[in-house]
Amino acid sequence: MYEQLKLDNQVCFKLYTASRLITQAYRPLLEPLGLTYSQYLVMLVLWEHDHQTVNDISRRLMLDTNTLTPLLQRMERAGLVVRARGLVDGRQTLVSLTKTGHHLEAQAKDIPACISQFWQNKKTDLEQTTALLGTLDTMIDTIQTH
Repeated sequence: MYEQLKLDNQVCFKLYTASRLITQAYRPLLEPLGLTYSQYLVMLVLWEHDHQTVNDISRRLMLDTNTLTPLLQRMERAGLVVRARGLVDGRQTLVSLTKTGHHLEAQAKDIPACISQFWQNKKTDLEQTTALLGTLDTMIDTIQTH
C-alpha cells in the first residue's frame, strides 16, 4: 500500500474527525437552548452584529447561501430570527434576531467557558489551543485563496 493513501496520513480525515468530535462536545450544551451546532454558529454571528444580510452571514460562516437558507428557515420557524426583504435592495434578505433570539445570548454566555474546561479536562492547554487556531487560520486562508 502507498504510504500517502493510509487513512491516518490524511489531513482531511483528521480535520473531519476533530470537527465531528467537537460538534459532539457542544451538543449537550446546546440542547437545553434548542440549538444545533450550525444554528449556534449563526447565532454567534448575529449576537456579534444583528441585522445582517444572508450573504453577509454566508461569507462570515463560509457557507453557501443554498446551505444557509434552509437553516435560517428552521430558525425562523423556531422563533429565533426573522427574515425580511431589504428596503434598499429587494433582492437581499435581512436576518434579525427576535426577542427570543436575543435572550438566548445570556443563556449561551457560559458555553465557551464550558468548552475551555472540556479541553483542560482532556489535558489540552491554552497554548496548544492558540497554536491550533493559528494553524487552522493559516490552512483556511491558504485553501480559500486557491
